[in-house]
Amino acid sequence: MNKSSKGDRKEGETLLMVGTKKGAFLFRSKDGRRTWKASGPFFKGIQVFHMTYDRRTGALLAAVNSYQWGPTVAISHDMGKTWKNCTNPPRFPKESGLSVQQVWHVEPGLEDRPDEIYLGVEPACLFVSHDSGESWDVDASMMNHSTRGKWSPGNGGLCLHTILSDRRDHAKLHVGISAVGTLYTENNGGSWDFQNKHVLADFFPEAEKYPEYGQCVHKIVRRGDRPNTLFQQNHCGVFRSDDNGRDWKNITNNLPSRFGFPIAVDSGSSPRVYVAPLEGDFARLPKDGRFSVWASDNSGREWFPLNRGIPKVSYYDVLREGLKSDGLDPSGVYFGTTTGQLYSSRNSGESWSCVSDALPPIFSVEASAA
Repeated sequence: MNKSSKGDRKEGETLLMVGTKKGAFLFRSKDGRRTWKASGPFFKGIQVFHMTYDRRTGALLAAVNSYQWGPTVAISHDMGKTWKNCTNPPRFPKESGLSVQQVWHVEPGLEDRPDEIYLGVEPACLFVSHDSGESWDVDASMMNHSTRGKWSPGNGGLCLHTILSDRRDHAKLHVGISAVGTLYTENNGGSWDFQNKHVLADFFPEAEKYPEYGQCVHKIVRRGDRPNTLFQQNHCGVFRSDDNGRDWKNITNNLPSRFGFPIAVDSGSSPRVYVAPLEGDFARLPKDGRFSVWASDNSGREWFPLNRGIPKVSYYDVLREGLKSDGLDPSGVYFGTTTGQLYSSRNSGESWSCVSDALPPIFSVEASAA
């Protein structure tokens, strides 16, 4: 990447993309993540559930939910200076009886498919663009899934919020749906299978605590150096799979709570995984009013708090898209709160600094290192 690189991004620059209740913001650092320059808000006053960077094209992609104009995907090729809504927004076929209520998560495809982008929507379904986001095709197999009539929404709606590509094979994909669970395809969306074995759903009756589907998965991530290892933060605990989602093990262990929304992993060879526990679904606040990111360096056998630089009184809540790492060494880690604080760590969470203390409620944070 040179100084006149794709999308007006500079060499060695780190990007933070923040989606909020009242627009989106971009933070850029050119000095090793020590200081940040902010731009925005983009889409002023409009909910942006997610914004990310497409390394293949240099474009910013935003999942925008306008009360007036409806849900759409917007694209910027100049680091947010100008934006263009997609030509044909995601829409279900009329005969389906479904209507896109919200766009939740936009995910660039693999390097060898530069025009392919995925989109998760509510009511839960996957859409795919084959023309860099200008138009969107619904995944018919998921839309017509035989169990769809029995899918139930979580508290945030029936939303497809996680899309995990498999860098080894473009035809393989995991998605997370609240409150349905993990689904998996190995034929590019031609068919979908549930992958919820041994994932707890104890809000169901005793005999149904491990159903085929109906789990409330909050977020799923893949370990970069071990692609068969997946982690998920669930309504009912933190889980790990070592066989690409076929089976899961509860690794909540010594965490202060099993409940939380986000989960993140270091993108390089570091084994560190991060979560943000809350007291529970009944009280979505950090235990004892002290927010901490908790981490594990041994795949969840033991956890420890990381809160140096975070106020001792910090009733923060972080949503499912609000905790990310950037893949550098040491890893940068970032979280955004529902009260508008954005925090950054340059040393894998060992210490934190506040990037901004006055943003609208934060829905999502994405990080991209050059």
